[in-house]
Amino acid sequence: MSASQSIEVNGQHLKLTNLDKVLYPAAGFTKGQVIDYCARIAPVLVPHLSGRPLTLKRYPEGVDHQYFFEKNATQYRPEWVKTAPVWSEHNHRNVNYILANDLPTLIWVANLASIELHPSLSLAKSLACPTMMVFDLDPGPPANIVECCQVGMWLRQVFEHFGLRSFPKTSGSKGLQIYVPLNTPTSYDVTKAFANALARLLENDHKELVVSDMKKQLRVGKVFVDWSQNDEHKTTISVYSLRARERPTVSTPVKWEEVEQALKKKAAGPLVFEAGDVLARVDKMGDLFEGVLTLKQKLPNLAGVVEPRSGASGEPVETESENRSRSAARRTKKVAAKSPARKKRRKV
Repeated sequence: MSASQSIEVNGQHLKLTNLDKVLYPAAGFTKGQVIDYCARIAPVLVPHLSGRPLTLKRYPEGVDHQYFFEKNATQYRPEWVKTAPVWSEHNHRNVNYILANDLPTLIWVANLASIELHPSLSLAKSLACPTMMVFDLDPGPPANIVECCQVGMWLRQVFEHFGLRSFPKTSGSKGLQIYVPLNTPTSYDVTKAFANALARLLENDHKELVVSDMKKQLRVGKVFVDWSQNDEHKTTISVYSLRARERPTVSTPVKWEEVEQALKKKAAGPLVFEAGDVLARVDKMGDLFEGVLTLKQKLPNLAGVVEPRSGASGEPVETESENRSRSAARRTKKVAAKSPARKKRRKV
């Protein structure tokens, strides 16, 4: 592939540059190969990006050099690249996020050396309504993705008792992420509070392995259940996105059977996928995350756990909402207590 090339994609003209620049030095993986991966994975990737404000994580000199996040779309963009204005309280103005609604836009984004793609959990047309809930399971060394698999299985059992389906994917880095599709009216207040309550429940029941507090000193040898990603102002790495690791790994959807096997064999290797592996998996399995886009589910009516307020004396004051949330957490615990996961707790 030449250093630069002009192409036409679905009727749109693009100029691709520096195609031979190596963006992954350890793997010799070039910018041209990044663009090629994005073009080939587009049939399953674009549906997960379409209509969602997209944050780019750009590595113009490669994964071993400085990067930057780009939220506001550059003014030097083709007129056919769609954007969505999102009001920024911090900047006191609208930020024009890119909407990667089609293949030409995805290739244009890849040509910017946007290795990582971080979409919103909401659609631009309804920013206050997340279409899904996510749990980011982040292992603190020496724990790894195997321990994340155990926590993921516990989460799955709780969801099943609530009649909810969940979908696992690798982070493409060192952890596992569990998605619960909703696609029904809700709010971040609801999903974040629910996720927080569930993370605390897991921590209470599995103190030897689970932590819900992000303080790094608490996470050594444990799995941090990051519930805070369920926020209008945060994003999570997209399914099928490359990661800026030493090699071109990908955030890859997996079957629950694969998660269970990795846990049973205590093997992290089978859950590490690079670009070529993912393309082959999609050819064979299709989009394992399709249900995240289409499945309609509602969360049970449980309040979450909120931070306690302080009274005039400085002592914590429990609000009516907090009192309800504690009752909800107790009800959740009763349900989880019946879960087979508690009876068949594996050691890792």
